[in-house]
Amino acid sequence: MQPSEISGLQYIVPSNPSPYSVPAFELSRFSNPLHNLYIPPQLQEIISPHPSCINNNSTSDEADEQQLCVINERKQRRMISNRESARRSRMRKQRHLDELWSQVVWLRNENHQLIDKLNHVSESHDKVVEENVQLKEEASQLRRMLSDMQLTSPYSPLTDLEHALADN
Repeated sequence: MQPSEISGLQYIVPSNPSPYSVPAFELSRFSNPLHNLYIPPQLQEIISPHPSCINNNSTSDEADEQQLCVINERKQRRMISNRESARRSRMRKQRHLDELWSQVVWLRNENHQLIDKLNHVSESHDKVVEENVQLKEEASQLRRMLSDMQLTSPYSPLTDLEHALADN
């Protein structure tokens, strides 16, 4: 086969070459009788790929690859974002737990102080009640003594007082 005999050998370059695309050859027309030569199917795939792969497949493969890359990048960003969000959530939860524990400590202290005050007031109340009972007994004794004095005295203190007021 002479170079002049092959008229249709063309190298097709895709519009957006991809690192994964394979150069496609197209053997269109032969000007010699070898045009009807039998070519095995494995070799035909290499020499003449399917028409859908020649024109748009490399660009659609690129678009698919870019789309997968974008999707993977989004997944990666989402995963990082989710991890960061989970970390912030754990930190918020820990802060809240710390605040609750400090509140528990503060409330326990306040409770102890209130119990101490209650005990002090209760003791004071008991003393006042006891003193009140003693004062009532003392007042009762003084009344009895006064009534005993009035009964045994020849002069009634009221009558003496009445006479003194009348003289003036």
